[in-house]
Amino acid sequence: MTALLSAEWTRLAATRLWLWGLLAALASGGLVGLLALVGPENFNPPMPGLDTEQGTRVLLGLLGFTVFAPALLGTVAVAAEHRHRTITTSTLFAPRRWTWLAAKLAVYTGAGLVYGMAASAVAGGALFGAAALKGVTLGLPASTVLALLGRIALTMAVYTLLGVAVGALLRNQVAALAVVGAYFYMIETTLMLIPGVKLIYPWLPGGATSALTGFTYLADAVADQTGGSATALLSAPAGGAVLVGYALVAIAIAVAAPLRRDVA
Repeated sequence: MTALLSAEWTRLAATRLWLWGLLAALASGGLVGLLALVGPENFNPPMPGLDTEQGTRVLLGLLGFTVFAPALLGTVAVAAEHRHRTITTSTLFAPRRWTWLAAKLAVYTGAGLVYGMAASAVAGGALFGAAALKGVTLGLPASTVLALLGRIALTMAVYTLLGVAVGALLRNQVAALAVVGAYFYMIETTLMLIPGVKLIYPWLPGGATSALTGFTYLADAVADQTGGSATALLSAPAGGAVLVGYALVAIAIAVAAPLRRDVA
């Protein structure tokens, strides 16, 4: 197993996927800093400023809203092997096919955690720096901000794992990326617009992530547009438990399902 883990790390380092991932992480964190410098009070429509709890949570929530990026990277990690026909060599090298999949899950979950830590570190530094430049005190204590950033980093690791699972199930890279992108951009938000159906939103990955970060802006905005009540999110611990559940299911599916079909 150690050899497989080493091989996956070597494969990751030999491609540009890690570079694109690093750039995406830096861009996600930098976006938070840019928005902090602009100031939520200058958004359209205006929002509470950095000196309020809601304003600070909105900016941190927007960072959490970028978890689709590591999910896409995880999807590419597996789907690209089918596209470039390297999947056959990978599975032949492994003593059992499930060990190769387990190694890829472990490596890319670790890569997703590094991605999340990089994005959170840049976002945190930019957020505190913007507050200092503007001469304001953040609406949340520093310890709370750091805790939320840590949750976001862990969440990004989970989403990377989910992306690997999707890539293992869908062999076509374009189709896999389209499914992941469409889910995060359209499906979850669309469900929030449907009365009754929106009740399941808190139990979806996006809803669980919002619960972890306390990011209620999206649910509140949909409620304002539809004239209904905002979807009640889970508590932060419950949201974390839901994400862990998705991770366990993803691991089981990613390892078990591909064993039943040919790799060619």
